[in-house]
Amino acid sequence: MLAEDVLERAGVGQADGLAAVTNSDSVNAVVGHVARSVYKVPNVAVRNYDPRWRPLFESFGLQVVSSTAWGAQRLEDLLCQRGARTVLTAGNGEVEVQEFAVPTAWAGRPLREVLPSVGCTPVALTRGGKAMLPEPFSRLEAGDIVHLSLTLEAVEALRERLAGGR
Repeated sequence: MLAEDVLERAGVGQADGLAAVTNSDSVNAVVGHVARSVYKVPNVAVRNYDPRWRPLFESFGLQVVSSTAWGAQRLEDLLCQRGARTVLTAGNGEVEVQEFAVPTAWAGRPLREVLPSVGCTPVALTRGGKAMLPEPFSRLEAGDIVHLSLTLEAVEALRERLAGGR
């Protein structure tokens, strides 16, 4: 049962935003909907576990964070997509952060040897689930995940290198 007095004691009437993040989709839906419709909170976000609840959250006009849907999409990306993937763009898209899994052909090679020489800055190297800041002479292992900041020209050069395995 939702106790509106609890929301009032928490200051929901003066809130600029509310995050409903309990372990219950139904509680999150009710709290989010009440905050939005009764208290006119302008920015409401709710956590969602069961994808079947998402249409209800969206019909209430709530922003939804679904770790289940995001996790499933991320796993599909990691298992099915080849080459580099854009994970962030900056400005008007002039700079992208991309990630890729190191191909077997690149194992043992230093990072600086396989990357485009211009417009490319290594951001992170993840090996066995542990991320580190890469050095130019870091030796790659098959399956490492590399994150790079790239200009659009360097994105094309990286895609060509990955396609050619060189």
